[in-house]
Amino acid sequence: MAFHELTLHDFTLESGTMLPEAILAYATYGELSADRDNAIVFPTWFAGTHESNEWLIGPGRPLDTDRYFVIVPNTFGNGLSSSPSNTAAPFDGPRFPAITIGDNVAAQHRLVTEKFGLSELALVLGCSMAAIQTYQWAVDHPTMVKRALPFCGAPKTPAHCRVFVDGLRATLGAPMVEDPNPSGSTPAALETFARVFASWGFSQAFHREEVYRQLGFTSSEETTTDFWIANFSGLDITNVLSQLNTWITADVSRGPRFGGDLAAALESIEAQLITLPCETDLYFPPEDEEAASKHIPNGTAVRIPSVWGHQAGGGTDPVGADVIGEHTRRLLQQAV
Repeated sequence: MAFHELTLHDFTLESGTMLPEAILAYATYGELSADRDNAIVFPTWFAGTHESNEWLIGPGRPLDTDRYFVIVPNTFGNGLSSSPSNTAAPFDGPRFPAITIGDNVAAQHRLVTEKFGLSELALVLGCSMAAIQTYQWAVDHPTMVKRALPFCGAPKTPAHCRVFVDGLRATLGAPMVEDPNPSGSTPAALETFARVFASWGFSQAFHREEVYRQLGFTSSEETTTDFWIANFSGLDITNVLSQLNTWITADVSRGPRFGGDLAAALESIEAQLITLPCETDLYFPPEDEEAASKHIPNGTAVRIPSVWGHQAGGGTDPVGADVIGEHTRRLLQQAV
């Protein structure tokens, strides 16, 4: 693995705001072929970093680095790429501008074209908010993206999911405004945030069947404290809020090209696309993905038969990991 940063000078966002120096942090795995035809883009999910994706990457793994060159760009707001916590005034902290999924993909496109000289991508894939980026890639660059594998995500944040995300924002908004902390981290607010997140991250069956014991936990409460609260502890609140705002506004059909017509945006996709929703995901229900795939000319939806809910896409669930790995390999076999 090699870690890098790309500085994007005078980077204009969809909002019209220009960042004088936007930083796109990214990691690469494997080697780019002489023909530049083995590149894969694998963005990061909400609050994740490139390390979160490494479960799928490596020699002999589905993203086999003996054959493929894997680029993992860190999503804006995650603390490595440009974020409220690491951007200079006047865009620091709460003054950091709104970032969209489209802004992330625009930056990533500049990375792969300007830095690596790529004209095609063998595969774009990702989980959750990275799945939305995967859809955005396929919509924005239809001739460049040959194959796409979004999992546990959607081309647009569903209405019910937006209600959930808005609730998460509410848990953090008051401390950020009324009781600002120089570090941007308020432990009590983050714990409340994590507890709300915990009630949605795994499915009802996961808790009912005590599947958390596979993770070494003895109760639902222990799972909440030692998995969810521990996961979000220490994060910068302004970073979290920035990514929540990206999540809640996610829609591949936004903007003048499609004017909010989601069906038309999906119909424009040329890539062979397989979407993998988990059948118990509370954020992105499989019914939504099955309906969306019908508008994609070469689109297919395959359910992950897991009780792990949204976390089926994180690499820890053995069932989810097997399904994701199988379809990753299947798509890439067609690239040979």
